[in-house]
Amino acid sequence: MRFAVDTGGTFTDLVVENDDGSCSMFKARTTPEDPVAGVLDALGVAAEAFGMPREELLSRGGILIHGTTHAINAIITGRTAKTAFITTEGHGDMLVLREGGRADTFNFTQKFPEPYVPRRLTFEVPERIYADGSIIKPLETDAVLAIIEALKEKQVEAVGVCLLWSIANSDHEEQIAALFEEHLPDVPYTLSHRLNPAIREFRRASSVVVDASLKPMMGRYMRSLEGRLRDAGFNGRTLVLTSQAGVIDAADAAESPIHIVNSGPSMAPVAGRFFAGQDSGISDAIIADTGGTTYDVSIVRKGRIPTSRETWIGPRYRGVMIGLPWIDVRSVGAGGGSIAWIDSGGLLHVGPQSAGSDPGPVAYGRGGTQPTVTDASLMLGHIDPDFFLGGSMSLDLDAAENAIRTVVAEPLGLDVASASDAIITIATESMVQAINDITVNQGIDPQEVVLVGGGGAAGLNSVRIARRLGCRQLIIPEVGAALSAAGALMSDLKAEYYGAFFATTADFDHEGSQRVLDGLGERCREFAEGPGANSFGSRTEFRVSARYATQVWDIEVPLRGNSLATQADVDGFIEDFHAAHKALFSFADPASPIEIIGWTAQVSCSFSETPALRLSSNEESGEPRARKTYFGDTGWIESKVFPFGYIEPGVEIEGPAIIENSFTTIVVDPGAVARRKPSGTLVIDV
Repeated sequence: MRFAVDTGGTFTDLVVENDDGSCSMFKARTTPEDPVAGVLDALGVAAEAFGMPREELLSRGGILIHGTTHAINAIITGRTAKTAFITTEGHGDMLVLREGGRADTFNFTQKFPEPYVPRRLTFEVPERIYADGSIIKPLETDAVLAIIEALKEKQVEAVGVCLLWSIANSDHEEQIAALFEEHLPDVPYTLSHRLNPAIREFRRASSVVVDASLKPMMGRYMRSLEGRLRDAGFNGRTLVLTSQAGVIDAADAAESPIHIVNSGPSMAPVAGRFFAGQDSGISDAIIADTGGTTYDVSIVRKGRIPTSRETWIGPRYRGVMIGLPWIDVRSVGAGGGSIAWIDSGGLLHVGPQSAGSDPGPVAYGRGGTQPTVTDASLMLGHIDPDFFLGGSMSLDLDAAENAIRTVVAEPLGLDVASASDAIITIATESMVQAINDITVNQGIDPQEVVLVGGGGAAGLNSVRIARRLGCRQLIIPEVGAALSAAGALMSDLKAEYYGAFFATTADFDHEGSQRVLDGLGERCREFAEGPGANSFGSRTEFRVSARYATQVWDIEVPLRGNSLATQADVDGFIEDFHAAHKALFSFADPASPIEIIGWTAQVSCSFSETPALRLSSNEESGEPRARKTYFGDTGWIESKVFPFGYIEPGVEIEGPAIIENSFTTIVVDPGAVARRKPSGTLVIDV
């Protein structure tokens, strides 16, 4: 038995993979003040459904996979550890100057962003290494010892170290580490050549200080998670979702917490890729995960999930740069809990503010006063107030109606139904623009792909979104309400290793390049034989970061094999680079030489031979019924309401219709046709 838990802004999703391979889904309210309590609550709900004590359920589990927003929330809210930064003498402004980019080039009213680590906690150490690894100036040990005393005086809680060209020669960073171990043993630190040996100092430095700043808090969190699970009866292996669509051991997450900053959202594309291929046969897909707080969008291109090093928390150029590859996920503040409000000019907005789980939407009856997307869907008849979360939670229809009337309808001169429909329309437009940012702006035509909807609120307006985009089909998987948690059960134990070595196709260094690849491959083999020893199998993939000569930015291109030892290998890479560049930027330049500046090896170890596909018998069935629903084009109209479990494979359901279970409600707008596949997935022709 395996457990996958995804802690969202409103609900904590749990998917239990039973011993026979079937799945069961459960939800519990997220507890922001203590996320682990929400995990245990969800496990308690599951235990009750299985008719056994929570301790017994947990004792049957071999693996628990956890997705958390704890790290990213700490960065956003500034609740990270007091962190110092150590760098080469003369380069103390590395975090201040950044890379010089501006999103709004001529807007000089914007203040320059503050560095992640303040200048008063930045220390310069006398030393210097050349790009070829030769030492110009040896490290001054006395200066490091003086810095350590200053760190003690300032009560620093973590330290990030990034010296110039430590990626070519790590000797000085290792000397500093040895001094820390001896003279500052209780303060965690991160070294740039270990974490992110990549060219470009700011990105390397930023990743180092972010990682270090998270270590004290995430160390406590991971120890609390493992300890409380153990106390509750779980004796299996605790894994944590990473930003690269994989999992790592909780202890490793505590050691390198930067890898789990974007933990939860990275799993939705893993599940989306599987269901798109299985149920539509289309290798290009848009994955949209609608939670209570955010709408997370990702893509699948030709069966691959793109990653990006252009990862910022907050506005581009002004936010916090991670500097490590992430699954390319774009998020907007639009979800089931997004708040509707009127600005001073009388315009309606939805989000980015969210009611979250506490107090939640007005209809929850927990003190919320601002109308949300959930309240609007309730007023449109799309959500059954007596069957929310399978009837375990009743919604206050009158309170929702009063909030929408007071805050939205009366100021706009609309009736409550029209105002509610306007709220859904505005939310839909925000979601469509998020999809355009990741598709149209990258040369992908939404009309040529399939939209995969996931998350508890996905079904409320996914047909509207698909129509607005012109998508070929909409897919709602059977486990779509917990898409990220389901993706966790499909994910592999992963590790990525990086190398920095310059090579150009104008005069390719076969020997040097192969030396880097061999070294990365050996580290992958060690991982597969260590943490991945009990897996069903492992595979290693090599990628390079490359660019045309004189270009500033690079793109990542997979290598066809694990070798660039022959000219035929290099020719294959050149062909692939031109194709990738043309796909991204609509042009290629075959006459220009290509420069490789970074090397990546990723090892993946599978825990399951086949991914979780079907829900177990906890899926509701019953007879269809009918209720009045409102749509902008038709007004109030009677719609049939189908329990998800009632619909047999191949049966077509014509809209308007509502398909619901304990975890989600799927609105089939007039003119759309839904049918269920043998896999359990709902496919909607919009």
